[in-house]
Amino acid sequence: MTRITTAISNIFRFYYDGFRTMSWWGKRVWVIILIKLFIMFLILKIFFFPDFLKVNFGSDRERGDYVLEQLTGNN
Repeated sequence: MTRITTAISNIFRFYYDGFRTMSWWGKRVWVIILIKLFIMFLILKIFFFPDFLKVNFGSDRERGDYVLEQLTGNN
């Protein structure tokens, strides 16, 4: 095994053992954190952040031109 795969394996084992030996309370806290992240990134994105470029422009060329215009400030 190379040093990189050994390091990745050690990191994985560290977290795996930590979660495996975690108390009931710690596991519940992680479930709450994961539910919160799910709500923040999936649900809120779907309902509150529509794909502006796809809705307002018909082609990739138009989208690219708009983004370039916004970044450079050329009107």
